[in-house]
Amino acid sequence: MTRPGTDRTTDLVTTKAALREARAALPGTVALVPTMGALHDGHLALVARAREVADHVILSDFVNPLQFGPGEDYEAYPRDLDADLAAVDGLVDLVFAPSAEEMYPVLPPTVSVSAGRAGTLLEGAARPGHFDGVVTVVTKLLTLAAPDVAVFGRKDAQQLAILTRLVADLDLPVRIEPVEIQREPTGLARSSRNTYLSDAGRERALVLSRTITAAQEAAPSVGAVLGTLADALGSDEAEWAYALAVDPATLDPITPEHRGEALVVLAARVEGTRLLDATVVSLTAP
Repeated sequence: MTRPGTDRTTDLVTTKAALREARAALPGTVALVPTMGALHDGHLALVARAREVADHVILSDFVNPLQFGPGEDYEAYPRDLDADLAAVDGLVDLVFAPSAEEMYPVLPPTVSVSAGRAGTLLEGAARPGHFDGVVTVVTKLLTLAAPDVAVFGRKDAQQLAILTRLVADLDLPVRIEPVEIQREPTGLARSSRNTYLSDAGRERALVLSRTITAAQEAAPSVGAVLGTLADALGSDEAEWAYALAVDPATLDPITPEHRGEALVVLAARVEGTRLLDATVVSLTAP
């Protein structure tokens, strides 16, 4: 398939063997964009960045069962491969869309990867085992696709932090390329979950992006940033899970003595929908 006005043909592969063969035929550098499908504008921003940093782009489209815990309906997760293929037609070289049986001949796998303590904090506390599933599938995808660069969005800030440590700690030969959060004109971080919000819910959800802006403006003062987050928790516009400034390496909450980069992470429910937002701030003053 080739989209008019684009410069490449998009091929679909569904087996690990076919992916390895197609990857070996790609000259130059390769970027990988891992996704679970249901592609939206946020994913297309990742693809656009991948095209800027590499000669070729591979997009994986795979709903990973290892990321789903008890009470999370893996079977109900949206899947529309035809729509996903149409969205990236001519924009990527390969779409890798395997079945669960192809990726995991034995499920659960006999050997898997652990996200360690960082995978038990924040979102990991609410979803036990989730990040172990993420790092396992990403390790497999990096091994299969052998990319020079892997592209991830900053909205899933904890995932990005853990995957950055995965690559560093296991000496994987790939560079992680973060992409800034894509926002709606109102400032709301783009997410497929936004479709569950009413107009009133979307308005209430803006408390997250307002808090992000306030935290950015409060930097470089540690005290001001922590005060901003404490104020946000007092808002009744959302049901807050957390609003924290954490160390990017450990994901532990920072202390007033912290200096350097900090990761501001937010999670809250609006109309029953769990929403995330995040930013990085540089803290150099009390």
